Amino acid sequence: MKHYIGILGTGIYVPEKRMSANDIARATQGRWTEEAIIEKLGIREIVIPGPEDGTQEMGVKAALDCLKNTGTDAKTIDLILCIGEEWKEYPLTTSGIYIQEQIGASNAWAIDIQQRCGTTVAGMKMAKDLMIADDEINTVMIVGGYRNGDFIDFTDPSVSFMYNLSAGAGALIMKKGMDSNLLLGTHIITDGSLARDVAVEYGGTVNPVSCENASQAYKSLRVFNEKHMKDRLNEVSMDNWMHCINRAFEKSGIERSEMGYLACLHFKRSMYEYMVTELGLSMEQTVYLENFGHLGQIDQILSLHLGLQQGKIKDGTVISMIAAGIGYAWGANVIRWGKQK
Repeated sequence: MKHYIGILGTGIYVPEKRMSANDIARATQGRWTEEAIIEKLGIREIVIPGPEDGTQEMGVKAALDCLKNTGTDAKTIDLILCIGEEWKEYPLTTSGIYIQEQIGASNAWAIDIQQRCGTTVAGMKMAKDLMIADDEINTVMIVGGYRNGDFIDFTDPSVSFMYNLSAGAGALIMKKGMDSNLLLGTHIITDGSLARDVAVEYGGTVNPVSCENASQAYKSLRVFNEKHMKDRLNEVSMDNWMHCINRAFEKSGIERSEMGYLACLHFKRSMYEYMVTELGLSMEQTVYLENFGHLGQIDQILSLHLGLQQGKIKDGTVISMIAAGIGYAWGANVIRWGKQK
């Protein structure tokens, strides 16, 4: 049972404000139409954070929702792995430690981890491995907030694949010794040749924010090498994803054909539908996040949360969470929902 690590439950926080496909089209100054935003990019609306929706504060709200949904006492949490983004209320603060304090997890220790939009899948693997390795870690919360959409300049056509960047937070609790909702195999690939093809241009040590660039700095999430990124991703991205999925199922000792639900990040509609078909699924066996946009690494938690709410995940459903993060990273895991046979 020590190696049986399961998911106790989830929590979500999503701000109320929205930006519609029509709003996005107008923000592109005519480069994109509302129809193309909906049909090609797969965005009906994205979530816009309010003035109080900092990355860390949203994480706190998702964590509290998770505690409530699972009936968990915060004092029973041994470790918080924070998957929240680096764009947060105050630079160089540790978000996991802040969340720990705000939810009353006084017996836990906390650490921030980061792999961009791949962080949830990586964090779940880390949580499982830590629980197996350390007898003192029995309950882990994975939690974080995301609002990188703040940096998008909708007049920059090279970042159209990031027009979906949204805002929100998610949390899940994993426990050792469970006999249900088990996390099985995980496989992750990273490709350093893409490490600096996309970044926020201003605000680091290379290009500090100054009076001269301040007007650009906070809308400067940019593609530095568009041709290289597109060529490389076209060459390896789908193959890497499929390899991660296949290896995760191999490690789990389950045939890929048993997959019954795909918990996937949001990306353009045609590619999403292609992947679902390639995996032998239908769109009824996933939740396409067209009404939320892309909440970064929160997408997988949100998809799991919505899949359970909508009855798409039942006892016995085999789930695969898949992720990709700028840098570039690809990952997939396997979860068997319900009681272990």
